[in-house]
Amino acid sequence: MNEAIKVIKSRRSIRKYRAEQIKESDLQAILECAIYAPSATNRQKWHFSVVQDPKMLQRMVEIIRKNIPVYGSEFIKKRLADNPDYNPFYNAPTVVLITAPENLPLSQIDCALAAQNMVLAAESLNLGSCIIASSGYLFATAEGRELGKELGVPEGYSHICAVLLGYKDENPAAPARNKEVFSYIR
Repeated sequence: MNEAIKVIKSRRSIRKYRAEQIKESDLQAILECAIYAPSATNRQKWHFSVVQDPKMLQRMVEIIRKNIPVYGSEFIKKRLADNPDYNPFYNAPTVVLITAPENLPLSQIDCALAAQNMVLAAESLNLGSCIIASSGYLFATAEGRELGKELGVPEGYSHICAVLLGYKDENPAAPARNKEVFSYIR
């Protein structure tokens, strides 16, 4: 099996990370892979806010936890209720928020492709990763939107998703895959 297919099949969403920060060279390689993702008409209208400062990460967690009971889905509200110490970033030492211009057609697909490139690059470097959307609760209030300015989110951009990065502190097995999802017209 070729190396790209091995990486795709071995990547898992990691929700337990060691506290150690990832190497700068690995971070830069992952970010470089993000901007090599395809984008509609090659517009590359994404933005990546890389957060590694523990105090800033904790501020973000606190705002998200404060916003979930008001703006969260029933699933995420239950997760918080069941675990008052819930950390939406699973204590990953690096969080990359991905944003794009509001109401730009196909920007969610563009950002998802960049996120996928990032998690595959991370796996190839033996780093853990997880793509999350609950990070969007950060921007549900004026307090969070103001924090977005501190995080370098450009004016007129909105949250798409976040990619968590760190050294794995778990090795989950692959879940079963549904192979009944293909239709062939030959």
